Amino acid sequence: MLQLLLIIVAVVGLLVVMRREAGALPALAVLAATGIVGVLLGSPLLGVLLLIGAAAVAVCGLPALRRKWLTPRIFATFKKVAPKVSDTERTALEAGSVAWDGELFSGKPNWEALMAYGDDGLTDEERAFVDHQCSVASGMTNAWEITRERADLPPELWAYLKKEGFFGMIIPKQYGGLGFSAKAQSAVLQKLAVNETLMVTVGVPNSLGPGELLLKYGTQQQKDHYLPRLADGREIPCFGLTGPRAGSDATSIPDTGVVCKQIVDGEEVLGLRLNFEKRWITLAPIATVVGLAFRMFDPDGLLGGENDLGITCALIPRDTDGMEIGRRHHPIGSPFMNGPIVGKDVFVPLDTIIGGPEMAGQGWRMLVECLSVGRCITLPSGATGTSRYALGWSGGFARIRRQFNLPVAEMEGVQEPLARIAALSYISQAAVMETANMIDKGEKPAVPSAILKSQLTEFQRDLLSHAMDIHGGKAVTLGPRNYIGIGYSANPVAITVEGANIMTRNLMIFGQGAIRCHPYVLEELAAKDADDLKAFDKAFFGHAGLIFGNTARAFTQGLGLGKASPPFDEVAAPYAQEVARLSAGFGLCADAAMASLGSALKSREMVSARLGDVLSNLYLTSMVLKQWHASDKVESEAALLHYSCRLLLHRAEQALIELFDNLPNRGLGKLLSWLVMPLGRRWTTPHDDLTREIAQKVSRHSALRSKLLGNTWDQQEEGQQDNPLARYNALLVNYDRAEALYRTVNKAYAKGELPVEALHPEQRFEAAREAELISEEDARFMAEYEAEVLAMLTVDDFAFDAFAQQQEKVVWHNAA
Repeated sequence: MLQLLLIIVAVVGLLVVMRREAGALPALAVLAATGIVGVLLGSPLLGVLLLIGAAAVAVCGLPALRRKWLTPRIFATFKKVAPKVSDTERTALEAGSVAWDGELFSGKPNWEALMAYGDDGLTDEERAFVDHQCSVASGMTNAWEITRERADLPPELWAYLKKEGFFGMIIPKQYGGLGFSAKAQSAVLQKLAVNETLMVTVGVPNSLGPGELLLKYGTQQQKDHYLPRLADGREIPCFGLTGPRAGSDATSIPDTGVVCKQIVDGEEVLGLRLNFEKRWITLAPIATVVGLAFRMFDPDGLLGGENDLGITCALIPRDTDGMEIGRRHHPIGSPFMNGPIVGKDVFVPLDTIIGGPEMAGQGWRMLVECLSVGRCITLPSGATGTSRYALGWSGGFARIRRQFNLPVAEMEGVQEPLARIAALSYISQAAVMETANMIDKGEKPAVPSAILKSQLTEFQRDLLSHAMDIHGGKAVTLGPRNYIGIGYSANPVAITVEGANIMTRNLMIFGQGAIRCHPYVLEELAAKDADDLKAFDKAFFGHAGLIFGNTARAFTQGLGLGKASPPFDEVAAPYAQEVARLSAGFGLCADAAMASLGSALKSREMVSARLGDVLSNLYLTSMVLKQWHASDKVESEAALLHYSCRLLLHRAEQALIELFDNLPNRGLGKLLSWLVMPLGRRWTTPHDDLTREIAQKVSRHSALRSKLLGNTWDQQEEGQQDNPLARYNALLVNYDRAEALYRTVNKAYAKGELPVEALHPEQRFEAAREAELISEEDARFMAEYEAEVLAMLTVDDFAFDAFAQQQEKVVWHNAA
């Protein structure tokens, strides 16, 4: 009995020390004390074993001892097995900042650090712009006209966008721009997502255009010339990075700029001879100025330095001799301006380099530092805006579409995808706005940008598929009345551009985060490069303490012991505790994967992807909890919080289970499974009761629906294009009255109180009026209501030869 008690005391004491990462001395004290007690109280064998353990901890854990014999041996081995980090990788790793993503990597997230990012909301000026200018711009779009008739935005919309400064959101007011916050940029793009061509047209100059590069790196002369012209639309920018052989691997661009001299206007000018072939460049067909990335060489030593200067960025006017620009690609589902740019022996002066000649070779650093922030805004905001509209349209359609004498929104087969759309929209809104808020507070979130880009565009793909299923024939029949089909067909663009999701998920999220966000890995690699034994000792054994800490935290919290105490209410706190538990498990698994696979982890993309999935879902859950904490709650929002968090935590656990099952070291996989999930998985998919409650609320005029559809174009003003969301909202306002009349009339028809031939709703309501079952006023109301319902259910039809681009090839079947 004494031996068992001593073992329990030693194990519990060590777990407490490990959880707190208290170091070797407390562990030594626990083992020594229990060992001495064992020897003194009649358990000498166990006591000696515990004392031997204490001695081992002292020799291996105390800095003064371990640095004499252990650290040099570990350091020598580490230098042999540590992955080599290339210069381009190091530049990417050092770009941006680490914030909440680092807390999740630590295994002991400090929720107060997340809460410290207070949100002041939009300024009055920003809110007015979103409410007015964005509504006007949205009201000028008609998807069918833009996609099928013009293959472009209408000229009056182009003029309005330029006049109101849409292209200068990121440009400071001193240069004529709007100087908007990241949150305001996101809000603008979410509202403009009613039309994907409009959203892309506005979003790209504010993220992938050269504006931000000029702001941070441009010479004063470049800023003074270009920024005012970009802000008011006199210049339309594009940025040429990708090409036929360089897409996701942007560092392998084959385009060249060779330093040379050329006679220009009778004078010898030092400059660059550019040869390039770019593809998939948004806004290229109409761009007036081209940002260009290329590999710069100086073979003749004209700059007095190296031959290979590296990737460089320059700004080139459209009318530069030798540049071919203006042709278009045809992006699937959306005619936003996109096309190739080709240049052969294009000569430009050195001062076209962004930042001037001294920034030669700094292009890769410029790109990863600036453009990664744009990845947090443009496509994630577009996906979030799409989710708002898809939810509004789908909820409205499901409520007014009746089958079997009831709205399809009452059918569980429709409620399931409808609730899923609502949850994905709720998660997306939280993630994009809370991350934008971090940017406004000075963060440059590199890893979260990859999470948001990949996860939210995948959400967009998922929820648009659900929306198509709910709409059925209404959505698969193209025409001016179809408000969702064109956007659905354009979704692969978001999946592919700005870092294809396959690459982002498999390589970037964990691959970059494992080094950039980990508390110790970057320090270990830096110590290796500097051959600094003392620095390595500190980092390595800090890392070892973290591993022990995460092991103890994951295991004890997995047993329900020592839960975190997050600063949330009773609704959100359990989910925050689970994020903390899984964060510890994730940190342990990340270290186990890196230790067991070493440099081979780079090629084990499926392992890396699953670790990235865990991190992504924990990050998204955290953003949902932060939004819940910071915002005013509405009726049934708690159900949506429960649904969203359970969905995300289920996904995180599933990724961990798949990781355990697929680690090459099967023993390690089983050990991790036992440590991280000692009681098995905790999270299943959301319960059906939540699904029913959410679907009911988002398909009716409710506070929850209104909150989720905030920041959309939801008004129908005179002179604007047709707004289906506004029409659905108006129908839902009157739905309860209409539903009561539906029940009255359908019940009368079933009893034979109305003519059997009254098959159409209009006929039944007229017959019910004549039979005095409903009032004259109710009959008029239902006539108008049913006319609007029918208009929203109707699809388009066209002349037989309407779709043929070459009329002479039309085959007229059954022609007389």
